[in-house]
Amino acid sequence: MFKGQYNHSVDAKGRIIMPAKFREILGEEFVVTKGMDGCLFVYSNEEWENIENKFRNVSSANKDARKFMRFFFAGAADCEVDKQGRVLIPPKLREYAGLQKEVVLAGVGNRIEIWNTENWQENEFDDMDEIAEHMADLGLMI
Repeated sequence: MFKGQYNHSVDAKGRIIMPAKFREILGEEFVVTKGMDGCLFVYSNEEWENIENKFRNVSSANKDARKFMRFFFAGAADCEVDKQGRVLIPPKLREYAGLQKEVVLAGVGNRIEIWNTENWQENEFDDMDEIAEHMADLGLMI
């Protein structure tokens, strides 16, 4: 499971440093794709395979399912860590998430999220009490 928050910069070539704690779990190769809320999702190859298997059972007759699959899978890219621990984020994905200079890498359970720092800061957490109540309704309590 991924946890923790790290702040890094995007270099001139579009690379970011992947924290060592995350690399231990991810391995050398993994998948980066468009995420929700304007960030990128990073999955280990093992987790990506689990996601692909779940979508194999989704009917292509469902218009929303087709649309979501296009968004999620067409935006995906295989990435790898170089010897300096950096990852080259493809230009289309950097553009989607607005990654220009400063980024936040957040461990979120089965994935890593990569955020433009400004967008991360705007993603207010001041309504967590209300959200926690909704999570309890789903059977998720901490």
